[in-house]
Formats: sequence, C-alpha cells, structure tokens
Amino acid sequence: MHNHGHAHNSDDSSSRIAWAFFLNVGFTIIEFIGGWLTNSTAIMADAVHDLGDSLSIGLAWFLSYWSNKPASGNFSYGYRRFSLLGSLINGMVLVAGSLWVLSEAIPRLQNPEMPVAEGMLGMAIFGIAVNGFAAYKLSGGKTLNERVLNWHLLEDVLGWVAVFIVSIVLMFVDWPILDPILSIGFTLFIAFNVFRNLWKTGLLFLQAVPDKKLHNQIAETLKKLAGVKDVHHLHLWSLDGEHHVLTAHLALSHTMDLSHQLNLKQKIADELDYFDLEHTTIEFEFEDESCRDTLK
Repeated sequence: MHNHGHAHNSDDSSSRIAWAFFLNVGFTIIEFIGGWLTNSTAIMADAVHDLGDSLSIGLAWFLSYWSNKPASGNFSYGYRRFSLLGSLINGMVLVAGSLWVLSEAIPRLQNPEMPVAEGMLGMAIFGIAVNGFAAYKLSGGKTLNERVLNWHLLEDVLGWVAVFIVSIVLMFVDWPILDPILSIGFTLFIAFNVFRNLWKTGLLFLQAVPDKKLHNQIAETLKKLAGVKDVHHLHLWSLDGEHHVLTAHLALSHTMDLSHQLNLKQKIADELDYFDLEHTTIEFEFEDESCRDTLK
C-alpha cells in the first residue's frame, strides 16, 4: 500500500505538470500574436518569458516521468533525484528570466512607451484566466519540482494582474511609467521566493538533513525502544524533497537471541512507519562490539 501510494502521487504529479505545460505552450503562441497586434512591448517581453517557462515546464515534465523509473544497477536508489534536478534547473531559468525582465523594465523608467491599453486589457484577462488555472492545477503538488513550477505560473498571474491594472489606468491617464514600475515590483517578489526554493534545493543536493525536527523525532523514537542503549551514525537525507532515506546504528543494551532481534526489528518497522520513509537501513551493535565506522 505504501508503494502504491507513492506511485499514485507520482502519476498525479506528472499529470499536473502536463496540464501546466500544454496550457503554457498554447498561451505563449497566443501571447506572441496578441503582442504583435497590440504593439505592446510588455506583452511581447512576457511572451518571451512564457516561452522560457514552457521549456522549463516541459523539462520538468520529462524529468518527473523519468524519476518514476525503478531502481537499476547504476541508480540503486532509483531516479527520483532527476525530479530534484528539474527543480534546480527551473529555479535557475526563472532567476535568469527575472533578471531579463528587470533589464527590460528598468531602462523604460527613463523612456516609457505608451501601449495600446484596450488590447492590453483583453490579453490581461485571458492571461490571468489561463495562468491562474494552470497554477491551480499545480497547487496540490508536494514535490519541490511542482512548487518551483507553481512559482513560474504565479509569476505570470501577478504579471498579468499588473498589466490589467496598468491597462485600466492608462485608459484614463497618460502614465506609461506605471508599466515598468509594476513589472519590477512583482519580478522582485517572485525572485525572492524562487531564491528560497533554490537554496533548499541546493541543500538537498548536498545531502543536508531535509527536516531537522524530523531528524530529532526519529532519533528520539529509536532511543526509546526497549533494548536500545544508544543511537548513532543516524543519517537522514532526501531523494527529491519528498522521499527520504534513513540509516542508523543501534547499540543494544544486552545480548539478544535471534527471536528477540526479530521482535525488535518489527518494533522498529512499526515505529518508523509513521514517518513514511522511502528507504531505511538499521544496523545492530551488540554489547562490547566496536562500531566499525569509528575504526576508519
């Protein structure tokens, strides 16, 4: 049942990313056409940004599918870290896209251009609807990959909200400078959150503990087991931010025969089942036995 649940979650993840991919590609094409018809450089710039998003989402979809492959001789833990790789690449693409938007918006503070406000309004309503629906489809995702992609789409939603506001204002007043100001504002907001996800993804790549509180809870749970004197060499890391791996050495308080060892192994399995770990490796150390890892 445990493995079936993970497989179901992985299929849901791929399905959500696929929805986001096709919606984003279709809308990017419409956006290029709309930008050309409205003579709006802001919409054309966002179309280029959405094209980059589409490539990133397509890559994430492929890596998410690839991560569901079973373990092999070369990848004994399976391919789940490919999904984490997708999260890292997408975050970097989004940062690059944000820097590009800023490079386009900042110069326009000095030389603002008046776009076709009516065309901007229509595209903004359509953009909010499409990107909002795609973000909603990904909002139920738990993987880092889906969270980073969700920020891609939320960036687009906020961008179109900015276009919507600016287009209405520009119908009544001649303030074209509002366009670059709002673009800079929402880009900085999104970039801040993407940097946070990139930081977490980088730490997972370096095999940092995914959750210090979880690490401590597992250690306390194992120490409380009858017959366990000490817990050391407890290592917790994550394959993709969602599926964790645990190894630990348990020093036993007294010598146990085979039946008692089997009972203790079952108790350990029952206690660790609560933490929903992907892989666990537990080693027993008996009385007066030196830990082989400390001898190296």
